[in-house]
Amino acid sequence: MDTESKNSVKIRAKTTSSVISNVVSLAGHNVMQIEIGSDENKSIKPIDGENLATAAKIANDQGIPIVCFVESSGADILEGVAAVHGWGVAAREFVRCSGKVPVIFCVTGATVSGPALLLGLADFVIMVDDSYAFVSGPRMAEMFTGETTSNEDLGGASLHDRTTGVSHFTVNNLDEGKELIEELLSFLPDNTYEIPRGWISDDPKDRSTPEAGVILPDSISDSYDIRDVITCVVDDNHILESRKNWAPNLITAFASIAGRPVGIVANQPQSMAGTLDIPASQKGARFVSFCDSFNLPLVTFVDTSGFYPGKDLEWRGMIRYGAQMAYAYARATVPRVCLTLRKSYGGAYIVMDSRYMGNDLMLAWPSAEIAVMGAKGAIEILHRDANDEEKLSLESSYEEKLLNPFVAAERGSVDRIIEPAETRSEIASALELLSEKKERLPKRKHDNIPL
Repeated sequence: MDTESKNSVKIRAKTTSSVISNVVSLAGHNVMQIEIGSDENKSIKPIDGENLATAAKIANDQGIPIVCFVESSGADILEGVAAVHGWGVAAREFVRCSGKVPVIFCVTGATVSGPALLLGLADFVIMVDDSYAFVSGPRMAEMFTGETTSNEDLGGASLHDRTTGVSHFTVNNLDEGKELIEELLSFLPDNTYEIPRGWISDDPKDRSTPEAGVILPDSISDSYDIRDVITCVVDDNHILESRKNWAPNLITAFASIAGRPVGIVANQPQSMAGTLDIPASQKGARFVSFCDSFNLPLVTFVDTSGFYPGKDLEWRGMIRYGAQMAYAYARATVPRVCLTLRKSYGGAYIVMDSRYMGNDLMLAWPSAEIAVMGAKGAIEILHRDANDEEKLSLESSYEEKLLNPFVAAERGSVDRIIEPAETRSEIASALELLSEKKERLPKRKHDNIPL
């Protein structure tokens, strides 16, 4: 990480404060760098909350990203409720930054109570391996529930990486965390009023990608790693994947195409056959919303057989969470290109940025199947009384008549059917054409996403 620039601004009201803030140069950006828990006493006093709020307000006013390194035991008990009030002031300022400047947190050690809640307000959270974060610690958990647990089991980095989704990235040490922050910032603008800067790429935008089609297995029911397709298409075969181990049935990543930073959303057939469940819907909706806030074009790769079925998911609110994906795409105004590779069935077809969600360009490979459901499921419903031989014949007829992209193209659901080898050049050309896209939503106080 770069040292403080000559024009660095320090914000520290008292020498006893556990919060230090500086405007520094990082990855070509001026950023507000904040350290929470900067002294030996990691507890937070009222002045610390005020200092943190001041730093966030300056970042918001100047339109620069916030990078916050945090290690804190929470509010200082000896300060009473005033310490908690300070965190309320800080939280309010971070909410005001939401969607206006990127907010990145790096958890370097124990992060408890109020500081832990701030992680939920961040756009991206990076956790060092031996760090942990929770609202209520093991002792409180044992007092209220009788369960004995440890810091690691309750809120360790691996738990937040795989189970809760709080952590977007996990690193071995602080130096790796700083390098990751620099890479992440390279894809982003300073604020919502700017576009990502991008760079000149040596990877030709019209490069042929025949290898992308070879990756698809012969059988429609076999799995493959969608990352292999994505890396064929993007610059230098490189992606920066967010929340890699949480909701792995959906890929969310940053990449560039012809030097233009983009957000990638893709079903992952290797996990749950690429179906959408509650965590995947939350993951996708949050990522789409972030990309839309900071002017990153969206490229969506579709291969899904629908929403994952089951009583447990329905009882937990699959309807509400599934609607979050639809909501995020429907309100997105950035350039949006969608490509269907193979299966695209039912409600999941709609929410994965289909033509009817308002995308700008809908592409499909010849292998695409766009329908309400697969042949086998459809025949079991429509012809449940047929014998096995008749069902096989009916399935074959259904596949021939309906499970191909040409029917969808005739109905206007697909703009163009392309060969896999043309994928990179088609997407690159579309993004170039859409680079001047301007779309405004109707004026209102704010929308009401289905949380």
